[in-house]
Amino acid sequence: MHVTIEAAEAAIQAARKRAVELGTEMCIAIVDSGANLKAFYRMDAAWVGSIDIAIKKAKTAVFFGMPTGQIGELSQPGGSLFGIEHSNDGLITFPGGLPIVDEDGVLIGAIGVSGSTVKNDHAVAQAGVSVVGVSDLPAHPWRT
Repeated sequence: MHVTIEAAEAAIQAARKRAVELGTEMCIAIVDSGANLKAFYRMDAAWVGSIDIAIKKAKTAVFFGMPTGQIGELSQPGGSLFGIEHSNDGLITFPGGLPIVDEDGVLIGAIGVSGSTVKNDHAVAQAGVSVVGVSDLPAHPWRT
């Protein structure tokens, strides 16, 4: 199952609204459950460099079914995922990418946001997810 275009557009609009409330300009990417770009929005003054970062945050979140900030914690020197950011043609391991999980607990896509502080990026991503699902997958045996 993949995120629908209607859900992707709703997530982008909710994320955009939160970015405006925070007084920042963002790039917002939605990918489907296969990590393919479904929808993208770049606010007028958002940094060009944030285009790639937003897309990679969304892909990272869907590849591993967890927030990018959580992957960042695990990928620090000595961590169990140290060096993972060099895989998959480059991952982003700081906050701003969240899985999108439907009401049945199925991963249907992810959102990636870039353009401000990681705190703001995460808040904007969370606003986008909140209108279409949640960002937490049910417990899996391989997760601790």
